Amino acid sequence: MKAVGVGHSCLDRICTVENYPREDDSTHITSISIQGGGAVATALVALSRLGVPSSFIGNGGFDRVTDQIEELFHSDGVDTSCLMRRKDAHGLESFVMVNRENGSRTKFPERDTNPPIEWNEALEKEIASADVLHLDGTGWENAVKAVEIAKRHGVTVSLDGCSMQKDNEKNRILASSSDILIMNRKYPLRVSGKESYEEALLEMATWGPKIVIATLGEKGSLAVVDGVVKAYPAFTSLPVVDTTGCGDVFHGAFLSALLKGKDTEEAIFFASAASALKATEKGGRKGIPTWERVTEFLENSWKQQKGETI
Repeated sequence: MKAVGVGHSCLDRICTVENYPREDDSTHITSISIQGGGAVATALVALSRLGVPSSFIGNGGFDRVTDQIEELFHSDGVDTSCLMRRKDAHGLESFVMVNRENGSRTKFPERDTNPPIEWNEALEKEIASADVLHLDGTGWENAVKAVEIAKRHGVTVSLDGCSMQKDNEKNRILASSSDILIMNRKYPLRVSGKESYEEALLEMATWGPKIVIATLGEKGSLAVVDGVVKAYPAFTSLPVVDTTGCGDVFHGAFLSALLKGKDTEEAIFFASAASALKATEKGGRKGIPTWERVTEFLENSWKQQKGETI
């Protein structure tokens, strides 16, 4: 088993605040934590902790932020041999403000102005060696080229539907090129143009993806299963400290479950449990559980059910 990721990687500075101020007002930061971040990057860390070898393809600079990003990847066993250092690129940062009362977070990510990836034979071999390519679409040109390579070598394409281009046709092209399409709450309605999640998911299931899911935070998730949309509850028994990275962890956990032989519904429950466990710790990565921890939680805290048709 192996997963390769192409997409956003950054350094998160996670600040817990006393409250959310009005514009032009202020509040106090009560704690600061520095962790790795980025949608694809955090999903790769989740895959690695859950027992699936993973590697990252992307650009970085000759700067301290890139050094820290790489060090944090190494600490979780993610291969960075395809993290390319360039003089015209730099490590990206993101500031995350966490509301200590309910664990919600407001993100201020640095816009990615790094140049496109310069694809070569080594990078193509890296994708060709994988069972799954995971993307987040932040760099559209990079994502499309990675999909082209994956398709040529029969590699499954997974897309985190979170980052959207202004040109919606570009979003549709990338979504249609994926085999596994898991989206946040905004993506399905915007990209499909439909008014309800049921309509949106059923429409997008006709575009090409074999698996279509929307994650809705504390409301759980929706998935197209056997031609109908089913609802799957979230795990709400655990205390919520910080929801940063929960969606990214869902992606990594879902892919790890599929790669280890679980069916779609089992993988949804597994990913939901992994996300709930992550939310008990600050930051996007600190709380990412192991395979054994998720399995134990499911066995002791939840009787698995089938999703309900909506």
